[in-house]
Amino acid sequence: MKKNRLAVNLYFFINGFIYANWVSRLPRLQELYEMDNGTTGMVLLTFAIGALVAMPISGWLIVKNGSERMTILFAFLFCSIIPFIAVMGTTFLLSILLFVGGMLTGVMDIGMNAQAVLVEEKYKRPIMSSFHAVFSGGMMTGAGIGALFTKWDTSIFQHFLIITIIALAIALYSSFNLVKDKPSPSTKEENKGLQMPTSALWGIGIIALCCMLGEGAMADWSTIYMNQIANADAALAPIGLGAFSTAMMIGRIFGDKGRVVFGDGKLLIINSLVALFGIALLVTFPTPIMAIIGFFLIGLGLSVIIPIAFSTAGTMEGLAPGVGISMVSTIGYSGFLLGPPIIGFIADWQTLRTGMLFIAFLFVMMTLLTFWNHWK
Repeated sequence: MKKNRLAVNLYFFINGFIYANWVSRLPRLQELYEMDNGTTGMVLLTFAIGALVAMPISGWLIVKNGSERMTILFAFLFCSIIPFIAVMGTTFLLSILLFVGGMLTGVMDIGMNAQAVLVEEKYKRPIMSSFHAVFSGGMMTGAGIGALFTKWDTSIFQHFLIITIIALAIALYSSFNLVKDKPSPSTKEENKGLQMPTSALWGIGIIALCCMLGEGAMADWSTIYMNQIANADAALAPIGLGAFSTAMMIGRIFGDKGRVVFGDGKLLIINSLVALFGIALLVTFPTPIMAIIGFFLIGLGLSVIIPIAFSTAGTMEGLAPGVGISMVSTIGYSGFLLGPPIIGFIADWQTLRTGMLFIAFLFVMMTLLTFWNHWK
């Protein structure tokens, strides 16, 4: 069991590590491709669309082939395309590449979460949050490395090539110890790969939508916010993302214990309120230090929401883990379709600070939904 858990943890680490590295260089990518905030939002949108397109069929792919095979295959493919982000030449070609990257990471994400559910079932206690803590650790590490490469003025291609080699080496090492779960063709689960979510899954999915849009906004826009609104210098700007990722990791390290002590319902309410306070601090006091504190509190608040949502969806009666998770992920990830362009357009119309108010509105909605789900 320990080898299985380590292997799945390392795939979660790779996912966060790769993502944080490339988004930490968004200010440089804006210069390289001559993109304003609105164009950046549209380019980021293609990545989200790719993931959203892949997620509904991810459950079917996993039921047909097993989450082990799909996690390995799509992780290798996703890591391999990252260096090309720096050399596409035009925003159109960059958008196509990110669309493909979104599809690849979408299947990888569902596959590794399905693996996490299988490991959690072996342990017979909540451990889902710990996997997402490792993802946040990967984000934190990636943001830190991104800051270093920025400080050293390393070319984006060299930066991305180095982190790709590291990620592929970790993926290869981990591939031998994932949970082998290829189902037999006769299982009933094979016919359940594609279906509409139940009402219970819709409720979980809408909360996940608000959380994932907020989480994605922090990942995509935190470095630019630090640079443009908080007036942080280029080397300090990625630290906002680092603070967010660190808080996510801390919250998820203790998240499983929190689920046992408070229960899922109360913990969702507490964390939603913390995230709401963090975004209020971020938009009210746009200085480097206060922005970093705001990003930290947002990360702490959002930390356990997705692990709880995925754990709940992955153990729904009558559904394979990959199918339930793919349904909630599809609903939740659809928030990324609205988030990047809306924030980008608001930033060009007003400021990025005003764009963050849209995220604050979603956090209010998320908080109300967690109260309603707990007391209904």
